[in-house]
This record gives sequence, C-alpha cells and structure tokens, in this order.
Amino acid sequence: MDLSPAFIAGAAAYFPVAEITFDRFYVVKLLNEAMDKVRKDERKEHEALKGLKYTFLKNRENLSVKQEASMVEMIQLYPKLGETYRLKVLFNDLWEMPRKSAACAFLTQWCSEVEAAKIPAFLTFAKTVNAHWSGIVHCIELHFTNGMLEGMNSKVQLAKRRARGYRNINNFINMIYFLCGKMKFDYPLYFT
Repeated sequence: MDLSPAFIAGAAAYFPVAEITFDRFYVVKLLNEAMDKVRKDERKEHEALKGLKYTFLKNRENLSVKQEASMVEMIQLYPKLGETYRLKVLFNDLWEMPRKSAACAFLTQWCSEVEAAKIPAFLTFAKTVNAHWSGIVHCIELHFTNGMLEGMNSKVQLAKRRARGYRNINNFINMIYFLCGKMKFDYPLYFT
C-alpha cells in the first residue's frame, strides 16, 4: 500500500491481524522527491545545475552518454549533490536484499550514513523510513507490488471518464466486470 496515514489506519481498523507491506514504488517516489529537493536547493546557488533534474532522478544505466558525463561533472563540482546521489543509489540496493535480517542491517547502516551526511531532505526521508520500517522490510520479504491493482484502477477511472457518469451504480459495476474481469464472449458471427 501507499505510505499514507489514512491507508495505514484503514488497514489497521479493518484488517487488524494483517501485516502491512508498502509498495516499493511509493518508497522510491519519496526518495526521488528528497533527491530533487536537494538538487533544487543547490540549483538556487549554482546556475550550472539548470536542466539536470532527470539526470539525477533516472537510474544510472538509463542515462545517455551526455547525461552520464554531465552528472559525473556535477557530482565532482558539488560535493553535497554528489553525496546525496550516492545515498540515493545506495538506498536502491535495498531492493536486492535476500532476506529480512540483511534488509534490516542495510537500512540501519543507510540511516546512520544519512545522519552523518546531515542533508535535511534525506534526514526527513530517513525519519519516514524509520516510521515505516516494518512495512518496507516486509516488502523485501514478499516482493509484492501494487502494479496490477493500479492498472485495474486506471481502467476503471478511464471507463468512468468516457461514460461521463452512469445512470446507476449497477451499470458502473457491470462495466468494471467487463473491463477487468477477463470475460470471454464467444458470439457467433453471421454474415449476410
């Protein structure tokens, strides 16, 4: 699930025995927002960082040769940005941890490195990680993702927008079954 307090409270109220698992997407999104905040702060002081937002947000293997060269140059010129990027890349190693104990040890080490770096945006992110520790570690154990539900929700929202409303809720529910139920309708074809 999302890291939203409303989702957590709802899950605790309606599924009190269930273990909460946070989706990797939402954790990485918060990490990227922290990285971008640092970049924006540095950008205010240094004109050379203009236009490099996605250079620091993309995974390194997805960068073009030009983007890679400019990122390496900026990391060397601006050490705070370089340290932030190092912490971002290091955090992404968490998703490859083989078991819960390794993930806990990794997160402990990573959070201590963030505290030593004293970068405000990452300190805030580290607090979020500490507050949601068990759900993040549980994500590593199970390797679950929310992608399929997000895809179905996208189809449902598209159906709602296209119809510009339904006369009653049953018609809307039927449309959801048609779109997401993977039903097969083998109608005979007649040609006249």
